[in-house]
Amino acid sequence: MEIIQFVLQLLKDPLTALTQFITDNGTLTYGLLFLIVFAETGLVVMPLLPGDSLLFAIGVLAAPATGGKIDITFVIPLLIGAALLGDNVNYFVGKYLSDFVKSKDKILFLKREHIIKTEEFYEKNGGQTVIMARFVPIVRTVAPFVAGAGSMKYGKYITFCVVGAIVWVTSITLLGYFLGNNEWVKHNFEKVVLGIVAISVLPMVIGFVKSQFSQK
Repeated sequence: MEIIQFVLQLLKDPLTALTQFITDNGTLTYGLLFLIVFAETGLVVMPLLPGDSLLFAIGVLAAPATGGKIDITFVIPLLIGAALLGDNVNYFVGKYLSDFVKSKDKILFLKREHIIKTEEFYEKNGGQTVIMARFVPIVRTVAPFVAGAGSMKYGKYITFCVVGAIVWVTSITLLGYFLGNNEWVKHNFEKVVLGIVAISVLPMVIGFVKSQFSQK
């Protein structure tokens, strides 16, 4: 029950949840952060874990103005590794289940037509799609699985995967780190998180609107 409450608190207010966890568990926090980022990127059934908001909160807690509760020079490489490990697990699970997934009309929330459309999107837009997907909640969880289940070669996938992981973790964590000194940010963290989520989802919304207009 406590785990469920913690996850809900993490989704609602990652800054408060992490602050309390650090107070109670110290350096075990790094293990928790690794597991969360790995699960969000590596387990296709865990798309709702916090990603962008978590990284931003980590950056804020690492800032000198908030006491430097997290070591920024350690946590960024750690979470890049977690994201890469998660992506690779997700990719090879998708590759292993490729024939099975394509033989079914729908598995959980994944439809065969979605996999086919994603394959076509990868083919049209190239590997940079892997980098773009990294910044979109839910999509970053599903994209590696679909890349594996589809026809994207691993050599091509891993190159863009590495670049995406580095850019995603570094940019959002450092954004939190440098804005952590801002008094308005500290007192309006929930608004900032909602803004980050909104910006992250924007490409997906634009893509949906464009697809609707193209069908008409």
